[in-house]
Amino acid sequence: MDGKLIIFSAPSGSGKTTIVKHLLAENNNLGFSISACTRDRRGRAEENGKDYYFLTPEEFKQRIDNDEFVEWEEVYVGAFYGTLKSEIERLWKSGKHVLFDVDVQGGLKLKEYYGDKALAVFVKVPDEETLRQRLIGRGSETEESLSKRLFKVHFEMSFQDRFDVVLVNDDLETSLQKAQKLVDDFVRENKVPDKGAVV
Repeated sequence: MDGKLIIFSAPSGSGKTTIVKHLLAENNNLGFSISACTRDRRGRAEENGKDYYFLTPEEFKQRIDNDEFVEWEEVYVGAFYGTLKSEIERLWKSGKHVLFDVDVQGGLKLKEYYGDKALAVFVKVPDEETLRQRLIGRGSETEESLSKRLFKVHFEMSFQDRFDVVLVNDDLETSLQKAQKLVDDFVRENKVPDKGAVV
């Protein structure tokens, strides 16, 4: 099988995770890329090899030195996240195309590394106020953390033109249909929208 990658990136609160979960549930030819990280597991709910590959900072750095990552980032001091090359190979060998839910920087690095084998989709909300309301609606943000997130959103939005396509998530049902069409066109016909197209 000629394995492909479909990358969904977005600022926090844009709805990319909801879109990715829907695509996974509806398409048995897609497999989710599990990231490696150095943070602690959140309670008993998270499993190694299912939610993340949990590594110590030393193990993570050793794998960086061994060139085992396609992309990695130190998100905060001592907090590393990344995509192992072996994870992509594992999914391709199982006969699946690889689906990613990654941050904007990671998405661009994956696209750069895999080129035409990858479709990079930037998900965004119609305007900042919608995003602000979604983040507040989560009920997990303080005024300070909300301010930090919105600052990061401005920064991440500046990269949208470097993605293959921008998916505006103003209505979830419509967005899920558009995401499915993007996946179908790319997987079946290798069709990619014109660079920077907005759907």
